[in-house]
Amino acid sequence: MNRSLHTLIAAALGVCLMAVITTAADDKPAELKVGDKAPAFTLKDDQGNDWKSEDHYGKKIVVVYFYPADMTPGCTKQACGFRDDLSKLKDAGVEVVGVSGDSVKNHQLFKKAHNLTFTLLADPDGGVAGKFGVPFTAGSQSIEREIDGQKETLTRTATIQRHTFVVGKDGKIVMRRDIKGEGADPGKDAVTILEFVKKLNAGG
Repeated sequence: MNRSLHTLIAAALGVCLMAVITTAADDKPAELKVGDKAPAFTLKDDQGNDWKSEDHYGKKIVVVYFYPADMTPGCTKQACGFRDDLSKLKDAGVEVVGVSGDSVKNHQLFKKAHNLTFTLLADPDGGVAGKFGVPFTAGSQSIEREIDGQKETLTRTATIQRHTFVVGKDGKIVMRRDIKGEGADPGKDAVTILEFVKKLNAGG
């Protein structure tokens, strides 16, 4: 190989390496903080319809909570907590949506099994979790559960860490909760959010 060709190849490899490094840095999700603008997004809801944040932000206080998986113990406690306090949250001007890497079908089964009365959104590649700066692990995971006497296999393609965001009527993050670690109780998420929103509405 002559020297000029060797130099050309080395330069090209250097450019490619820099592009990879730049892309990785650009793709790294930024951690959202209180006061930041909530990311805009569109996902399929549990009926297979598009749920667009632009149709909801600014009209109500929106609780966007990310959770690992349908039909697992902690996630079921969290979802049932929101179900049980949903009327109080609605009275306080709050809309609740849950987001996980589960499919639309999984969400339908989860809602049916536990009589959930709020919207669940499917984020199968973790793209929206990334927009919020929520860590997730890509890859297929399956669990088997019996629902209405029938064995069902629920497969998700991204496992998202448990984080809850409250988006104010101005479209900005007014609260962020990272629910993890020893002593964390997902079942108390709804109560904590309700207490916070009551203070927020009172100007506290």
